[in-house]
Amino acid sequence: MIAIKRAVNRASERAGPTSALRSLAHCAMPASPQAAGALRHFARAVARRWRLADHFDEALSVIVTELVTNVVLHSGSPWVSTVISVRGNALTVEVMDGGCWKHRVTRRKEPLDANVRCGRGLRLVEYYATRIVTQRMEKGSVVLAEIALHGEAPDVRDAAEAIEPRHL
Repeated sequence: MIAIKRAVNRASERAGPTSALRSLAHCAMPASPQAAGALRHFARAVARRWRLADHFDEALSVIVTELVTNVVLHSGSPWVSTVISVRGNALTVEVMDGGCWKHRVTRRKEPLDANVRCGRGLRLVEYYATRIVTQRMEKGSVVLAEIALHGEAPDVRDAAEAIEPRHL
């Protein structure tokens, strides 16, 4: 199910970077291996429809991909839901699930993981987001990531440094 709502008041259409952003978009689907790609596509479509600058498109895409991938790999939820909205001066992404997160004592071992460095996704989200809030409930969780609508766009080249493993 996909729903995109747009609620722009006439006064806000005149000026300002958030004039076309008084909107809400929601998409829910089964938490399958295809969910991350489908919801990334959804986030990019929202960014284009709302005429967001390219750096918001990139940030939304990365945040949604990483958070949805975590739901699919770690929560056991049958579904995943993504809400994109504007709250004040922040573009907000919320990823929700109905699963029960389990702490792993060893790395996940799947054939597709053999040559892939895992565990960098949340650092990418931290790089693009100005604030992250996680709520775990008895059944499910919500991760909220905010992206500042004002200020400088992050330099994508710096993202590589942000995700490199930290050596202590």
